[in-house]
Amino acid sequence: MNPRLERSVYAIAGLVTLVTVLRPFWVATYPPMTDLPFHAAQTSILRHYLDPAWHFREQFELRPIAVPYASSYALGALFMLVLPAVQAVKAATAVMLLMLPLGLGTLAWGMRKTPLLGLLALPFAWCNLTHWGFVNFVASLGLFAAVLGLTMRALDVPTRSTQAALAATLVLLFFTHVFRFPFALLGMAVVTLALYPLTRRVAPAAWPTLPALGLFASFWLARPKAVGGHELELTFEWARREQLLELVIGSFNDPAEADAAKLHLVVAGLAGVAGVAAKIVTRRSLERADLRWEGLATLAVLVNVIGLFAGFLTLPMEIGVWWYVFPREATAVLFVAMALVPDLPKHAFPRLAVVALMSWSGWRASSVAAENWAKFDATTRDFDAVTEAIPQAPRLLYLVFDHTGSTRKQTPYIHLPAYVQATRGGHLSFHFAMWDAGLVRYRRDPGAIVPPAVPLRWEWQPARFRVREHGPFFDWFLVRSKTDPGRLFEADPAIIPVKHGGTWWLYRRAP
Repeated sequence: MNPRLERSVYAIAGLVTLVTVLRPFWVATYPPMTDLPFHAAQTSILRHYLDPAWHFREQFELRPIAVPYASSYALGALFMLVLPAVQAVKAATAVMLLMLPLGLGTLAWGMRKTPLLGLLALPFAWCNLTHWGFVNFVASLGLFAAVLGLTMRALDVPTRSTQAALAATLVLLFFTHVFRFPFALLGMAVVTLALYPLTRRVAPAAWPTLPALGLFASFWLARPKAVGGHELELTFEWARREQLLELVIGSFNDPAEADAAKLHLVVAGLAGVAGVAAKIVTRRSLERADLRWEGLATLAVLVNVIGLFAGFLTLPMEIGVWWYVFPREATAVLFVAMALVPDLPKHAFPRLAVVALMSWSGWRASSVAAENWAKFDATTRDFDAVTEAIPQAPRLLYLVFDHTGSTRKQTPYIHLPAYVQATRGGHLSFHFAMWDAGLVRYRRDPGAIVPPAVPLRWEWQPARFRVREHGPFFDWFLVRSKTDPGRLFEADPAIIPVKHGGTWWLYRRAP
């Protein structure tokens, strides 16, 4: 392909990637991601931790090594220096999702294929895990792929810049999702062993692991019991294979989501056919060493895919407070498997045709997300109108009885009130900090001012609320209900109604 034309194709692919990932964020004030409101709250805690007007330091302590899920929060906190809280979190989330095409493109590059194959990662940005709000995990898949690609490149052409990039990516992976880091080390070992007959090298892939290994050792010594303090029970369940695709795309009650997924599988297949056809035509011109490298690199990726699939079949649903464990590996399997698609044709017309197909597939998945996000946005306008009356740093108790109104299969309303803490500070009746499994946890010293403890799954069982038992600490009360929830507060006459809009009801404690 003409170099100028090739640069233009890369520029267009980059623009397509940006627009495809950013598009849904433009149509909704609040993304319908179940856990994202609490990620927003924790980002705000990091940003305003030293500001007494937000009342965070009196509640929380930060643990960037003991529980190092910090990269998205740090990025969001930086964005909060120039953007309002919700917009900053959306920007940080978009950057984390961009790790998918960047990571897959890096893996393709390490395999001596075109990075344009990173376009095959775009539909995964709108997978079920994203809509659960497991953004750190989704981003870690892109970083995992980048680690494999940089390992291949470091063994192939061991420059200092490539090895430094590998070391930095491993550190970033550690601070994004610490339990994906051991997977990356295993993946690096597979790559190194597979390519050893050609490279006869180990050191270029070994020393870049040292900084992240030091961090991981510190984490392992400092980790709380809630993180890594549980026995791992493995059970082989072959029947899970039938759930593979539905666990990746089960976000919306919208048949268009499944259609977009099937389209992407067809596009990946067509890209593979085009790549194979191009290889058959040009095979005589390829050197034997190139063919061996291609075969061994493909073998390394295939072994990693098989390993991830084995994890999908054997890991449990829960490990301590960590939930939805084995279903996550379904996305990992299909995402990394995209790297097995053969390289794109070298000639301009067939390459442009395949790039156009991959772009269309990513755009279609983005369109499905944007359409459903727009429907959700219409149901949150009352939330905005009602919460305008809440002052800075409230002590807010919230109860969500009604989960209807969106096309999501899992409720996006359960944690929505956490955006109040993200934008105003203060205290919440339920918080992820109580689990001792995140960057932020409640302080335990005598000087701490924290909300009273609540039972496990409290947020899912609002009927357990008793105003005299659970209400005294709080001065604001936010309820999502189809009917007037005033009866919940009758036993405390100091609590009076303030505002109502749609399914949201706001009360406060009279001065």
